[in-house]
Amino acid sequence: MKSKIMKRTVDVLLPGQSIADTEIRGFVARRLPSGAITYGFRFRNPEGRQRWLPLGLHGAITPDEARGLAKKRAGEVADDRDPVAEREAARAAESNTLDAVLDTYIERELVGKRSAAHVERTFDRLVRPRLGTRSIYTVTRRDVAEMLDVIAAEHGAVMSDRVLAYLRRALNWWAMRDERFAPPFVKGMARTKARDRARTRVLDDQEIRDLWAALDELGSEAPACFPAFVRAALMTGQRRGEIAGMTAAEVDRAGAALWTIPPERYKTGIEHTVPLSAAVLRILPDRKSGFVFSSDGEKREFSGFSKSMRALAARIAERRKPEGRKPMPHWTLHDLRRTARSLMSRAAVSSDIAERVLGHVIGGVRGVYDRHRYDVEKRDALERLAVLVERITTSPADDSGACERRPGR
Repeated sequence: MKSKIMKRTVDVLLPGQSIADTEIRGFVARRLPSGAITYGFRFRNPEGRQRWLPLGLHGAITPDEARGLAKKRAGEVADDRDPVAEREAARAAESNTLDAVLDTYIERELVGKRSAAHVERTFDRLVRPRLGTRSIYTVTRRDVAEMLDVIAAEHGAVMSDRVLAYLRRALNWWAMRDERFAPPFVKGMARTKARDRARTRVLDDQEIRDLWAALDELGSEAPACFPAFVRAALMTGQRRGEIAGMTAAEVDRAGAALWTIPPERYKTGIEHTVPLSAAVLRILPDRKSGFVFSSDGEKREFSGFSKSMRALAARIAERRKPEGRKPMPHWTLHDLRRTARSLMSRAAVSSDIAERVLGHVIGGVRGVYDRHRYDVEKRDALERLAVLVERITTSPADDSGACERRPGR
């Protein structure tokens, strides 16, 4: 029914009845089945959709106060605004902070992926402290650019680009779920180019000898598992994160002498097997459970790479200085993977098998139809690699010929 909404007119309403105000179009009072009386404003938005905006409960506000709110909302509608959409946007801005969005992204999209822990640590360390409490609707391109400037200055351009890639992926994922959100990215925000980031560093024989000797001299400057970790990286050719995440359950020592990396931990998403040479088995920490390479027993995987690598670089420099040699040029743990691949070629390992040892995807028809595991062939390749590494690390510095000879079988 229609009537002016006043206390005496709403007090007599029966459950299920409502009043449409005769003065303000869209202003409504209705008694709910529970007996409570609610005030609201009904209108059509600029797209022609009918909307309902609650104004409050009778008792919490008076009819006159509800009328004032309805009059204000009517003015907004007259200006082609949508009060409901504006209220929803305001609520979303309050709840959808960057922290909340990143939490949701990690929980729904990254769980079980090999990169999850690293991406989460990167967000925690470099993104959340600066922008985490901000609503994603207020994070601008300038905000992101200024954050990347700071990261580039403090941690380098490559880390800045890594953060950009992780954040862009997360916010593009959110944009597919929230039509109100536009990611604050444009082409050209990266600090480096892919071709400039490509590395070609391979350790030569003398550098490998220096590395091997320095690992024995580290002592308490690095966790006890670190020397074995570095040696395993060179003698298996696997990635840093895959070795760090190795668990006792993945390693079969007594039977096949095989390390099986599950698909959720491997870059290609395919299970990868790594036959363990006798040399690797000798240095591998003997864990019954948990992580094989761990600085706290077995509970957490080893992660103190930066500090350990600095200590190792200092030890290598000390060894080279008395001979008048300059400090060893910068290298990374991933360079050991490239070095292992190059050494396998020197050890007469076919390119096809060497690529399979590294876990690279074999493309084309062969990759689809050839389902052979190649464990025997990979074992032979890794034994050849171990023999060559031993020959390099035990030969005199000037015995280059011995290093170039192919190890026999």
